[in-house]
This record gives sequence, structure tokens and C-alpha cells, in this order.
Amino acid sequence: MKNLQFTLTGSLPLKGLFFTLLLCCSGLPCLAQNFNITVSKATGDLNKDGIEDLVTVRQDSVHDKGPYRIQVLFGLEGGGYKPVVSSDQLIEPQYPDGRDGYRTGNGFDGVEIKKGILIVSNSLLRGHYEYKFRYQNGNFELIGYTYASSDGIGKIYSEDFNLSTGERFYKEELYETGEISRNEKTKDLIRPLPKLQDIIPFENGWQ
Repeated sequence: MKNLQFTLTGSLPLKGLFFTLLLCCSGLPCLAQNFNITVSKATGDLNKDGIEDLVTVRQDSVHDKGPYRIQVLFGLEGGGYKPVVSSDQLIEPQYPDGRDGYRTGNGFDGVEIKKGILIVSNSLLRGHYEYKFRYQNGNFELIGYTYASSDGIGKIYSEDFNLSTGERFYKEELYETGEISRNEKTKDLIRPLPKLQDIIPFENGWQ
């Protein structure tokens, strides 16, 4: 760690200055922890204890890339919530190359809970994809992945991957006529199942 020399001037509180220096000197980007806007949330029973749980997605509106943080909190019997898992990489940043950089057209749509399954939905320039997680084995494991997109010149591509069974369906069709040019089923068994906190969109070997 480099030695720092500084002079205290004005009326800046020492406690605040110490905290800022601690963040910067530890190598953490000082603006990276400002997840100050809630962009989506969902409630439902995720761990089958009969108590409503909470999932939130917050965005850092200060950081140049506009990253998102998803957090899962289990409801407590006496009220309140207990944080269980979070990830700053499951959802693509709004500006992957910075606010003045290249725009991919991808975006975050929202989260929802259906029948105990956590669903994270995202949009593409000409399509969408989503992840489905179930709480099992002490983790939120990926049990489903769907993807659909268009090439912009007449063809639609879709994929439905059930990671629990390993069954993977691919389809290609012409959207003007509905003619199916590919309809394929494969078996791709991934073990252990990917965990919510480990997934990075389109940087996984199975996606």
C-alpha cells in the first residue's frame, strides 16, 4: 500500500474522511457501492417455510456502467428479513462499456416469484432471455434457462433448457410463414447446477 500524505482543512468530519480513505486505500472503487435505486422487487415463499421472502434489484446510478445488484432475503417468523445471497454480476450492467460506450441493446426487465421459483428476465436487442432459480441444497440453483431472438432478416431462434433434467430444446423458424427449419432435442446434464452468485451472462460454458 502506498503512503498517503494529506492535510485536513475546512470542517470535513474526521469519521467521514476516514471511511472514504478506507474504501479507496483498500482497492475498492469508491463509487461502486452506491446501489441507490430499487428498479424491481418481488415477494413470495422461496424456501417453503410459509413465510414471505423478498427479492430486490437495485442499480448504482452513479457508477459509469450502471451495474445492478440482485439480493435475496428470507422472511423471519417474527418479522423482518435475513439476507441470504446477492450478486453484482448476474444482471448485465446497463452500460457495459460506460455511458459513452457501445450500446448492446440488452436490458434488465424485472424479477418475479412463481410457485416458489425465482425468475430473472432480461431483454435483448431483438429478443429476450430468462433464468429460473430454485432454493435447494442450501443454494439458489439454476433449474431453467430460456432464450429467444431474431436475426432481423426473417428467422427466429429459441432455446428452452431444463437444467434439472438436462433436456435442451432448440428451434428455428421463419416468422413470416411459421415454417420450422430446425427442431432439435439434446441432452446436456450439468452437475453441479450453476448457483445464482456464480453466473455471468453469456460467459458460462452452457449459455
